[in-house]
Amino acid sequence: MKEFLDLIRWKNLLIVMLTMVLMRYFVIAPLLGLVTVTMNAAPDSAVPMTLQLPLTDFILLIAATVLVTAGGYVINDYFDIKTDLINRGKVIVGTKVSRQRAMMWHSVLNLAGIAIGFYISSRAGYFWMGMLFLLVSGLLYFYSASYKRQFLIGNLMVSVLTALVPLLVLFYEWPALYRFYASNATSVPEMKFLFGWIGGFALFAFLTTLTREIIKDIEDFEGDTAYGRNTVPVVIGIPASKIVTVSLLAGTIALLYIVWFFWVRDWLTLAYLSAAIALPLGIVIWRVTTGAGRKKMHAASSIMKIAMLTGILYSLLVKAIITWKLL
Repeated sequence: MKEFLDLIRWKNLLIVMLTMVLMRYFVIAPLLGLVTVTMNAAPDSAVPMTLQLPLTDFILLIAATVLVTAGGYVINDYFDIKTDLINRGKVIVGTKVSRQRAMMWHSVLNLAGIAIGFYISSRAGYFWMGMLFLLVSGLLYFYSASYKRQFLIGNLMVSVLTALVPLLVLFYEWPALYRFYASNATSVPEMKFLFGWIGGFALFAFLTTLTREIIKDIEDFEGDTAYGRNTVPVVIGIPASKIVTVSLLAGTIALLYIVWFFWVRDWLTLAYLSAAIALPLGIVIWRVTTGAGRKKMHAASSIMKIAMLTGILYSLLVKAIITWKLL
């Protein structure tokens, strides 16, 4: 069991689940509560908007996302046996889990995730949305088999798929909201502002994931070079890759303060993003610019994970500032 949990990266899957729960209940729900609507049944009073996607459907959405993601981790380890032996000195597939069993798990996890994805899509009234899970499953396979060996393509693909996690919550909540209020309210309120907030989390996930992927490629330079992978450090060199990394980090920090200045402007957010997000990202800049060797890059990658987590946890503060009417 431990080998299986390690194979599917259970800690990362918990982060995926946490992200989706936080987006729904700590960002979308309180933001909806700011909008009042007049219902047909009570035209003399206005009530706050509420979530409309059934809880069971949301749980199935999480399950589909986690299953497909887990399948992606399995196939990634399957194709990375040789390079992982050089870069990390140990592997799971081929030692603790046979290659045949790994492929079996990859198939089972993906089939289950895709089937659930089509089911909840049909429940949402858009069966074709299930193709998204099929597409993601295919992209994760080809990422591991080919794209991650190509210059920048693999990095961008992983970053886009990571950014898709918070967006999925809104993609499936939106039809339920529209259908309910179109039928039961005197008018359908404007809800595009939800995309601004969730899109902000998605953009942060994209930028930080892209940065971390390049840092990991610097860390894995030896193994990638040995097996002819055209990663960013292999193609442009480690010094240039560090410049790209620092530029992405500096751009991310700048965007955080730009968003705060033009759209949020509460002091709790300023304090949080400075201490919990910008500071760790600044430490990564220092680590990348002054460090050399796998251990230093691994430490920078670990700090990036912390910054990515604190970025997600900002959603807790979103609910607080809405509750306390600071927005």
